[in-house]
Parts: sequence; C-alpha cells; structure tokens
Amino acid sequence: MDEIVDIADLKIGRKDYRARLHDLHVELVKLQRHIIAEDEKVLIIFEGRDAGGKDGTIKRVTEHLSPRETRVVALGKPSDRDKTSWYFQRWVAHLPAAGELVLFNRSWYNRAGVERVMGFCTDAELQEFMETVEFFEQMLIRSGIKLFKYYLDISREEQRVRMQARHDDPLKQWKISPIDEVANEKWDDYSAARNEMLARTHNPMSPWRIARADNKRLTRLNVIADILSHMDYEGKDASLAQPNPALVFSYDPAYLESGAISP
Repeated sequence: MDEIVDIADLKIGRKDYRARLHDLHVELVKLQRHIIAEDEKVLIIFEGRDAGGKDGTIKRVTEHLSPRETRVVALGKPSDRDKTSWYFQRWVAHLPAAGELVLFNRSWYNRAGVERVMGFCTDAELQEFMETVEFFEQMLIRSGIKLFKYYLDISREEQRVRMQARHDDPLKQWKISPIDEVANEKWDDYSAARNEMLARTHNPMSPWRIARADNKRLTRLNVIADILSHMDYEGKDASLAQPNPALVFSYDPAYLESGAISP
C-alpha cells in the first residue's frame, strides 16, 4: 500500500451496498456449488478485536448458502477436559469434510490473543502454540483443506463506539462479556499480542489477510470479494472478485509502521 487511505473517505450508500451484496451472494452460491461438486474442503478463520465485526461479516457470507454444507463454529470457553487435551484437539472435530465450507468465529488463535492478554495460558503454553501452529496448519492444507485467515482490524475509537452500542441496544447485550468490558482498557496489550501473532504465524502457505474494518458495509463487501478472488469456480464473474487493496491486503510488518494496521 503506497498511501494510507482514510477509511472515513470511503463510503457506500445503502442502495449501492445492497445491490453489490446481492451480486456477491450470487457469486458465493456459484462458489458453493463448485465446492460441493468437487468435494472441496474450505475453512475460513475470522479473528480480530472484540467488536471487530466478525459476527456481521460471517452472517453476510453465509446467509444465502446451504445450511447442510455450511457451518459456523464459535466455541465457548474450554471445558476441564479440553484444558487437559492437546490444544488443537477441540477444533479438529469441526474441520470441514468434503463439500463443506466452515467458518470459525475465533479459532485456535485465541491462545495468541485473549488467552495471552487475560492470563488464561502460561508463557510456556503460548510459546508452544507459536512454535507449532504453522506445522498444524500445514497438515490441514496438505490434507486438502483450503485455509483462509482474516484479521478484522478496527481503530480504538471505533471499538469504543461499538461497545457502547452493545450496552445501549437490548438486542446486542448478549454480546457483552467480562472480557469485552476490559477490551478497550487493554488495547495496548491486545495490540502487542496481535503484532506478535501476525509476525510469527504469517507464512506463504497460510498467510494472514488484514481487513480494515471500521466501515462495516465496506468490510463485508471486500472480505467476500477477497474470498472469491482466491477461488476458481465455474461461471465466476471476475469483476466482482476484486477487493479494494486499501481495505483488504496480505499482512506485512510495514503496515504496522505506516498505520494501515491500527496501532
């Protein structure tokens, strides 16, 4: 990215948003037909700060797809048994089989984020995760799983606004948790954890894609377009599979220095 684009300068009206989303949904249906016909296995991981827009983005990806071949996985806190098992074990049961598209709303990267910041894991457990996650993901990819990793990045002020909206809207209060309550207070800790996670777990076989997510509508459109851009399927409209490179891009440490990834 040669120049940082101010997201506030990028806008889309409701009518244009709905029209574009409809066209992208048509492409997603084409993609799913291909996945089913070719027995492909697709896994999409969504990570990001609390209130980063993961729920809304995932909902827009899946809302017109077949519920038989599409699964959204959002695991709760680990059980006592989970805590004594291999760390990756509880996610293995939810991996896609042939013909399936699976979306993880948070994933094993909890260890590098919330568990680290909130003290839910030891330093030794964190280091073991950092040293083994690349090998684990390589095993998945070599088994035939197509793996995509998205980090939805928002600004501190946008997180504050969205957290307040959760308190004000009775339909969103189910999203509030004790961890959410301290998310903005621990902003710097989460930034440091994110930066190390991206630096140590981004690699050519399973790269991180960063989505600048302050504008919900543009985030949803561009993440879907980015997913489509990395998949081949019959009848693909290539003009729709073109995310804005100022909004969705492959991780590079230079983006931390430039401010394209929120400090």
